[in-house]
Amino acid sequence: MDPAKLPIWMRVTLVAGIFVLVAGAGLFAWRWYSRPTTLTIAVGSLDGEASRVVSALASKLAQQKAPVRLAMVEAGSALDAANTFSSGKVDLAVVRGDVGDLSKAQAVAIVAHAVVLLVAPPGSAITDMASLKRATVGVISVDGNKRLIKILTDEYDLTRSGVTFKNLAPPDVRRALDSKEVRAVLIMMPLAEKYLALLRGLFPQGAKSGPVLIPIESAGAIAEKDRAYESFDVPKGTLRGSPPNPADDVTTLRTSFYLVAQKKLDSDLIADLTESLMSARRDLLPEYPLLGQISTPDTDASAYIPLHPGAAAFYNGTQESFLDKWGNVIFLAPMILGGLASVLAAAWKFLRADRLQTREEALDALYALGRRIRVCSSLAELDEIEGEIDRVLQGQRGKEAAGEKEAREAVALNVAAHRLENLIHDRRIALATQQKEVPRAG
Repeated sequence: MDPAKLPIWMRVTLVAGIFVLVAGAGLFAWRWYSRPTTLTIAVGSLDGEASRVVSALASKLAQQKAPVRLAMVEAGSALDAANTFSSGKVDLAVVRGDVGDLSKAQAVAIVAHAVVLLVAPPGSAITDMASLKRATVGVISVDGNKRLIKILTDEYDLTRSGVTFKNLAPPDVRRALDSKEVRAVLIMMPLAEKYLALLRGLFPQGAKSGPVLIPIESAGAIAEKDRAYESFDVPKGTLRGSPPNPADDVTTLRTSFYLVAQKKLDSDLIADLTESLMSARRDLLPEYPLLGQISTPDTDASAYIPLHPGAAAFYNGTQESFLDKWGNVIFLAPMILGGLASVLAAAWKFLRADRLQTREEALDALYALGRRIRVCSSLAELDEIEGEIDRVLQGQRGKEAAGEKEAREAVALNVAAHRLENLIHDRRIALATQQKEVPRAG
């Protein structure tokens, strides 16, 4: 269909509709591509501190408009968080290295280190593992420490020594110690001031006495057998500075709390998450000192929990650069812009289809019709050409003549039109003659 035959309002409506459709599709595509990705994370701890820290990190990521956000899933303990993760219900989890099934996990960061503390009351005769004979040891969260209990039992043959373990809730520890229901307490916790203060509060404090830390001298051998643990020396004076308690470094075991991700998660996504978390950590450190323990996991291929490739890219500085990610788009941009320019030009031509021709364009159009007349093969086609001549001349009459130049151009148009009329007349005669000769030839 000839665009000139469409009303201008219809052409404007069509072009505007197409523009709105394309712009809307482009905006939708951009919003979809740049939208933040939300990952679910399972967190659980007996005191709720892990949940508070992760909640603060999630809020900071949203505040910073990070490309990756966190949606926290509450779990009652580190064991529950590990079970939720292993069942595939969440994308991430904060887990303890010696708890739960971590076969599907890949490390993103070490959140904190948890130290094994076997503690006896002040003045206790228990000073080493051998003196635990026939003693009952209170354990805060037996379910979360079954692996640790089994390792200690096997290493020191505690079953033969008559040592038993009793589950205790944190509020019941002081009462159980005072009543001699238990003779020592086994606890796994970070060496942060908040937890050390809680530990001190479980025992009566004297001017020169304090809780007794029982060393686990076979920590090195245990760590070789079970890679979830490592040997660690509790520094002198950790529980009290003056007089120092312990009086010397005490050997024990340590494991780590990990932020882990499912193996299936995209590497770029985890790289963005790792970068965002490290940035948020710096801002939150004054308010949450425990975040100071966040560190890089073991990057070796033989690490206990393998490092996620995305996190490895961040730690190794091998993240894709801007040019790596957008190089193809930048290369294609000139072609895309060229195509867009062509579309805009076509739209402009469509909108301007009924504009008045200049005198030069009108003359060119009339001259072109002369060639068509000479090869015309039907009277109907001649009628159509006459209509085109009329439209050209009608459009030019709509202009107001102003000056000698316009007058000369008008004369030229009339001369050209008169010549075309003569050509049409001659062609009509030629076509009529041809039609009469055809039956005669038959």
